[in-house]
Amino acid sequence: MQYHGRRCRTSGPRGAVLEQRGVSREELKHSALVAVGILLALGLLAAWSVLVPGISAWENIVVAVIGSLRLTGPVAAAFAAWVAVRKRHAVRGRLPGTWQSLRAPLAIVVVVVGAFGATVTVLAMKAVLTEQAGHLAPTGLAVGAAGLALYAVIGWITGWALPWTVTPLIAGIGAYVLFTSLAGGSAWAGKLAPSTSEPYDPFEGLSLAAFANQTLWLLGVTIALLLTWTAIVTRRALALAGAMLAILAAGTGMARLLSEPRAVAATEPMVYSCQEWPITVCVHPGMRSGLTELGATFTTIAARLTGTPAAFSRVEQRPRDDDGRSGPGVVPIHVDDLTPGYASRAAAEFVGRLAGPCADAPGEGYRAIVTAWLRGEPLPSGPLPGHQAAAAWFSGLTESQRRDWLRMFYTDFANCRLKASHFGGGVASQLGPRPMLRGGPAAPAPGGETTAPYPVPGSPYPTMPNPSSPSGHVSPGTPGR
Repeated sequence: MQYHGRRCRTSGPRGAVLEQRGVSREELKHSALVAVGILLALGLLAAWSVLVPGISAWENIVVAVIGSLRLTGPVAAAFAAWVAVRKRHAVRGRLPGTWQSLRAPLAIVVVVVGAFGATVTVLAMKAVLTEQAGHLAPTGLAVGAAGLALYAVIGWITGWALPWTVTPLIAGIGAYVLFTSLAGGSAWAGKLAPSTSEPYDPFEGLSLAAFANQTLWLLGVTIALLLTWTAIVTRRALALAGAMLAILAAGTGMARLLSEPRAVAATEPMVYSCQEWPITVCVHPGMRSGLTELGATFTTIAARLTGTPAAFSRVEQRPRDDDGRSGPGVVPIHVDDLTPGYASRAAAEFVGRLAGPCADAPGEGYRAIVTAWLRGEPLPSGPLPGHQAAAAWFSGLTESQRRDWLRMFYTDFANCRLKASHFGGGVASQLGPRPMLRGGPAAPAPGGETTAPYPVPGSPYPTMPNPSSPSGHVSPGTPGR
């Protein structure tokens, strides 16, 4: 009788359900802890890869945590599918109630959203330790949480519909492919996916209203899918009615989302962070840590352009799509991030605008010599003998002599009219160019010839060897051809 009682307690319907529920609950607790750890690690890794280096702005963090869904979302879908497969095997065809059906998927949603919240908390703690520009967008965080919930519900439905061992893998890969294709597709599809535009532009404002509409859309779709599944499993009309209301909410969010841009210009005027001396350098407040290096780089360029039409005393960081004209003495620059070499890249881009690439190879070689000096780089020798001679002659000048030379021939430099005659006489300089100070004698070269002295300010061209002189000596002040 005792054995028979035990058998009844363990083999009866209620005892079997309790046993299956106990196993399922313990597995869910253990797997939930593992899932939170994996989602937190992947979320931090993915968010860190999306963060624009050097930008200390709350908007940058919001964009990064939403971008982390590209890795954490598929993992959440796979985790939900695994639990659904186990739950489907435990139910074994029995018809559960509405709350019993919803309890497991809602617990999964709580787990994945909690992992998302932990990721946001870690990044926010790091941000609090440093001064951040801008404002935190709660609706942007809501987009990330709603997106993860959608991933989890899709994974749950997939696991319930296909209770196979490989279903979690299928759900994870399928979710990744689906939302990656949506985000990289057309403009309207990208707005519907739980993602945001990348890379982040600090000058481009984030629309809080667009984030709110996207959250409404994602939550509506998530609830509609979950309640539709519940109505099918439990055969309850009330769940289907709730799904219809959720579809209406999702449609409203989608219509409002597609009717307005996600990213808009900032409504509040931006206040630059500036360094005032020796020249004024202004950047986005989230990139103020780059002021020192930018100031040092552009101070050198400003000194070398003093006295030329390109002289400036103020540098302003601008967005790349800004086509507004700057006032006199103001130079717009573009700095996308603060990765190593950002100041050199901004300087190279600015110097490249002073004189565009030349159509002919000789002119481009002479232009490259001057632009390399302006950027503070080694002078290129060039492919032609004339370029090599010009680089050798120009490298022998002092810094003040080069500045005088640029003031004299800036127009020729800007219009790609530089020639060998601008660099000490071309062929004669190959015999041993030795630029001299103004007013000094010509330097003797091998073979008894001399090179042109350093040009005197006011002369239209550098002095050239006088071909009419029988000894080959230079006649100071004789203009070249």
